[in-house]
Amino acid sequence: MHSSIRLKDLRAEQELFEQRAMIAAIIMTLALGAVIARLVWLQVVRYDYYVGESQGNRIRVEPIPANRGLILDRNGLPLATNTPSFQLEVTREQVPDLDATLAGLAEMNLIDGADIARIRKDIRGRRSFDSVPIKLQLTEVELARFAARRHHFPGVEIVPRLTRYYPLGSSSVHALGYVAAISEEDEKNLDMARYAGTALTGKSGVERAYESELHGYPGVRQLLVNAQGRRVERIGRADAPLETRQPIAGNDLILTLDLRVQQAAEEALRGQRGAAVAIDPTNGDVLAFVSTPAFDPNLFARGLTRPQYLALTEDPARPMYDRALRGVYPPGSTIKPLFALAALEYGVVTPHDTRYCRGMWSAPGYGRARRDWKKGGHGSVDLEKAIATSCDVYFFDIARSMGIDRMAAFLSRFGVGSATGIDIEGERLGILPSTEWKKRAYKRPELQVWFPGDTISVGIGQGQMLLTPLQLAHATATLSARGASYKPRMVRAIRDVRTGQSRELPPVALPPVVTTDPAAWDFAIAGMVDVVNAPFGTARNALSPLPTYKMAGKSGTAQVFTVAITERMRKVHELAEHLRDHALFVAFAPADAPKIAVAVVVENAPGAGSGFAGPIARRILDTYLLTPAQLAEQDAKRKPSKPVALPAERE
Repeated sequence: MHSSIRLKDLRAEQELFEQRAMIAAIIMTLALGAVIARLVWLQVVRYDYYVGESQGNRIRVEPIPANRGLILDRNGLPLATNTPSFQLEVTREQVPDLDATLAGLAEMNLIDGADIARIRKDIRGRRSFDSVPIKLQLTEVELARFAARRHHFPGVEIVPRLTRYYPLGSSSVHALGYVAAISEEDEKNLDMARYAGTALTGKSGVERAYESELHGYPGVRQLLVNAQGRRVERIGRADAPLETRQPIAGNDLILTLDLRVQQAAEEALRGQRGAAVAIDPTNGDVLAFVSTPAFDPNLFARGLTRPQYLALTEDPARPMYDRALRGVYPPGSTIKPLFALAALEYGVVTPHDTRYCRGMWSAPGYGRARRDWKKGGHGSVDLEKAIATSCDVYFFDIARSMGIDRMAAFLSRFGVGSATGIDIEGERLGILPSTEWKKRAYKRPELQVWFPGDTISVGIGQGQMLLTPLQLAHATATLSARGASYKPRMVRAIRDVRTGQSRELPPVALPPVVTTDPAAWDFAIAGMVDVVNAPFGTARNALSPLPTYKMAGKSGTAQVFTVAITERMRKVHELAEHLRDHALFVAFAPADAPKIAVAVVVENAPGAGSGFAGPIARRILDTYLLTPAQLAEQDAKRKPSKPVALPAERE
């Protein structure tokens, strides 16, 4: 058997090799072409983009927060400024482990452990390259503590900033408001690009209402950093070209507040829960806006711990509650001059009609008998004397004649029961009762019925009528100006920080209150002048010696609980503090050409309106109308005394 021999086909192998070599060459050429094309794409076509990306690896962009605008009083005295401070900031993209970093900072007592969840949420809610403040205004001890262990916390830096500072502490806080950390709710309403590097925003008062003017626009600067993210002067031999865009500071606000008047009101109300508002009747400027007790807004600018915040919010005296803007109180007898005007307008009485006051009032269908505040009554009184003596019987009678709906319609012209339109947020409306209001206020039909006895209570500023001190001051200003009315305002001018020019904000006139007989104003105002100046005026003794200018006023004492006619009226010292009446006083001066109108409310006062709230109002008027020398001379003549606790029935 013969074995077969397979001969090698060299030619075929050569052809196969050449084919494979050709294919390999083509593949290599294509691959090389792709590499070259990619290089061209990266180095030529996309040069600018990748140069920027390359620069980004060694250049960090840092926001420069804008300085917040200043807030000044009407005379240029600073109420809110900025002060240098050091704060702790975190840049998320440079932090290897955010949770471990925050825990480490808490161990060093640089942040509160209870705040870690909130801080983490804030950081993750910002862009990864944003520097987020987590601790404001570090102390020297905290600075040293962090500096010693700084190398353990990459991405965490101590940064010098300007932060909000209130040089007068708690003074004017409810007018100014305060700034605090940006919340989730704030983020929904703010343009967060404007808040790069900023942790604070206005929370109340002027700070919140004029946030867009005060905040400004941030700038940016480029910093050269090494591979660890630390700032260096140069990398290699060449300096990098770094750019900086300067921030634009916020505009300054010039308020209507007069600091002398503001502080005089605060001092007069010190130790009490209450409020005082003073307004210029000629333009609506708010000259003083006080709510006591108050709080130091610098606490919020520094950053409150949870225990500090709870101490403020759970304080029974409620220092954060703005009584001037949001507190509602029965106006008591301070509302009587307006009801006197209404009675003249509707022809219910003439200025010289008299009523005889025996100290008791009753009428068929009006429920229980009512007593006057003065035991034994006031005798025969006309309209002016009824205002001056605060005769309840007179006003019970005209309330019965007018009816609640006419009373409400007239008072609504003075802004009672509606917003005054002041240029800060949070104003409460109060209550102007009427038959229609009662139908809206109650769901049950039996509660919607308006009873005649309700009208009588409203006629002396009691019952369901409630006003804010701001509304009371606004109504008094309108009365003093004989119907001319302006929207109350806190800010009178805005100063552009770039040009230094101030833009005046014109006063906003409201529809005037017009009466059928213009002389009606004279009779109502004359009664208020007698309150202070006539021998029978309820405030004459409390305000003696009388001021050198002509002052008009009206006292009021608002009952906190009802005393039956068969019960004895108890003295102030016999009542628990929370059962004491509120003391009120409204005033304006000079009576013939008013420059200032004021309303004062003192909660659960140890005295009546004339004896306790009256001197506070007088102090505010004196401070505004008299020079410091005149005020000192007047104080020297006056015997030093404190408001006296008067009987509960005294107006």
